[in-house]
Amino acid sequence: MARLTSAELTALGAPDTNGVTTSARLRNAGVTPHAIASRCRAGGPWRRLLPGIIQLDDGELSRPQKLRAATFYGGAGSVVSGIDALQAHGVPVLPPAQVHTLVALHRRIHSQDFVHLERTSRLPEPFWHNGIAFAPPARATIDIARRETTPERLRRLLALPIYYGLCTSDDLRAELDAGNQRGTASVREMLRNLGGSMGETYLQGLARELLEEVPLPPPVWNVTVCDVLGRPIGMVDAWWDEVALGWQFGAGAWGTRGPKMNHLALVAAGVVLVRTQPDQMREQVRRVAQELTSAFANAAKRRRPRVRALGSVPATV
Repeated sequence: MARLTSAELTALGAPDTNGVTTSARLRNAGVTPHAIASRCRAGGPWRRLLPGIIQLDDGELSRPQKLRAATFYGGAGSVVSGIDALQAHGVPVLPPAQVHTLVALHRRIHSQDFVHLERTSRLPEPFWHNGIAFAPPARATIDIARRETTPERLRRLLALPIYYGLCTSDDLRAELDAGNQRGTASVREMLRNLGGSMGETYLQGLARELLEEVPLPPPVWNVTVCDVLGRPIGMVDAWWDEVALGWQFGAGAWGTRGPKMNHLALVAAGVVLVRTQPDQMREQVRRVAQELTSAFANAAKRRRPRVRALGSVPATV
C-alpha cells in the first residue's frame, strides 16, 4: 500500500474527533475515494462504521468514537439525547448499545447499527461537551422514559436527574407536556405516584453536589440514630459515623412529620447536628459548606458519643 501523502496525514491528525471522520472530510483533505475504499477493506487500517463515516484505525470501537460517529451521521444540528446525555451531565450511568440521536423532522436518514435516530420538530438547545451536542437533562430523561417498559427501571430513571440536582420534577412534567405524547401515559402516572418524594430526591441531589466541593469524607444517607440501648432518637439526611455528625436538610426536618423533628434529642445525646433550610441548599452553598466543614472539625475534637446509626444507605447510587 502506498505511503500516505501529506494531505492524508493532515486528515488523520484530528484528535478532537476521536479518530472518527467522514468520507467528505477525507476527500476535502485530498484523500482519493480509491484510497479510502482501499484502507476500509477487510484487513485494512480503517473501518467504515456507517454510511460516509470512517474510523481511522481498526481497533475496538470506543464509546466516544460511537458518539462522534453518531453526530457525524446525524449531521449539523443533531443532538445526542438519552443515557449518553445524562452521563455528559455527570450522572454515572452505563450507556446502552445504541446512541440516541435527535435530528430535525425533515431529515431523511434512518437508524443504523449503533445509532438510534429520532426525528423531532423540537430540537433542544444543546449542552456542549467535548465538542458534542447533548440534550438538556429533562429532555434526555423523558426521551428515554417514553421507551422504558419496566416500572422499577422507569422509577429509577426519573429519579436520577433529580437526585443529581440537574432538574426538578416540574421540569420533567413540563418536558413531558411539551413533547410527543406517544408512550407518555406510564411516565405521567409514575411522576404522579412519586409525588412529594421527588422534592426530597432533589434536595439530596443538591446535597451531593454541594459535598463534592467540601473536603469531607463521604457520608451515608437517610439513617436513624439510636442511643446506646438501640432506641431511635432521631433521623438525619446525611451521617458521618466516625465523628457522629448529622446533617438535616430535607423538608421533614422543618415540617411536622417524622422523628427528624426530634433534633433536641440528637443534640442531647452528643450528636453534632447541622440543620439547613431547603432554600439555603440553593442560595447559600458556600455558607453551608463552611458550616459542615467547621462542624466536622469540632465533632472530631470531642469524644465520640455512644450512638449508632441504623438503616444506612451508601452515598452512591
